[in-house]
Amino acid sequence: MSKHAIGVDIGGTTTKFGVVTRDGKILEQDRIPTNAHDVVEDFIDDLHAKLAPMVERNGGIDNIIGIGMGAPNGNFYSGNIEFAPNLKWKGIIPIAELIHKKFGLTTRLTNDANAAAMGEMIYGCAKNMKHFITITLGTGVGSGIVIDGKIVLGHDGFAGELGHTIIRPGGRLHKSTGSHGCLESYASATGVRETAIELLTEHPETESLLRNYAINALTSETVYECAMQGDAIANRIFEFTGQILGESLANFIMFSSPEAIVLFGGLTKAGNLLLNPTRKHMEANLLPIFQNKVKLLFSDLKEADAAILGASALVWDM
Repeated sequence: MSKHAIGVDIGGTTTKFGVVTRDGKILEQDRIPTNAHDVVEDFIDDLHAKLAPMVERNGGIDNIIGIGMGAPNGNFYSGNIEFAPNLKWKGIIPIAELIHKKFGLTTRLTNDANAAAMGEMIYGCAKNMKHFITITLGTGVGSGIVIDGKIVLGHDGFAGELGHTIIRPGGRLHKSTGSHGCLESYASATGVRETAIELLTEHPETESLLRNYAINALTSETVYECAMQGDAIANRIFEFTGQILGESLANFIMFSSPEAIVLFGGLTKAGNLLLNPTRKHMEANLLPIFQNKVKLLFSDLKEADAAILGASALVWDM
């Protein structure tokens, strides 16, 4: 019997986990609330209570090669979650060690964006690629950089935070970090909402379907729905977002010369509304030696499964 892996994705709200085969089939999966417990040990007890029966139903503990985990501020080198702002457990949490002791299985941890890149490399559209970048466009902007077939981790395990690179010096405030003008402030779902509010405020004379929504009801989804109905401001929001993202991707390409950039996350549901301006501004800002060489792809992994697959991918080379 071929061995399986366990993939665990610790999100700010929900932790998803599953038993995964070597070829990327999730045999069984479940989820628990991440922040239901004040101490991490109680969270691990909850996780074990759900996972242990799943393991038994899929060949038992001897048929599991290990546990791979993706988490905010997860450090591959140390196995620690370090100062994650959106988790209840503050400071440095030795999560890999605690999981190993509870389950008796080798456990590997990385940050959630690197886990997504691993998933793309083993199971997704970057399969067999040795040079690519994944960009996750969700509530924030995550990224994973692969060079020579290896995730770029840096000397301390935190390399590759492309979402926090400054693309508009002195620009929009990022409320969580206090920085001004980073990519995440513009090219995330949160950033799209901020752009909508700014444009509606700056152009009060322009009619827009977006004005039918209260401010707290404006989301990237409502912007998309209005853009699909031909709304001028909504379309301008995606053009602006694509410009910011495309300029940023040009910088990233000239840094690492990837074969492809894989876009993932909820914002990619906008399809060509986002992809076309992104590609246009990416190519326009590249040196000629880089132009028309880099594929710009949407991930073909199911969004609901990708986090579990990516986390499980951490253990297959053990």
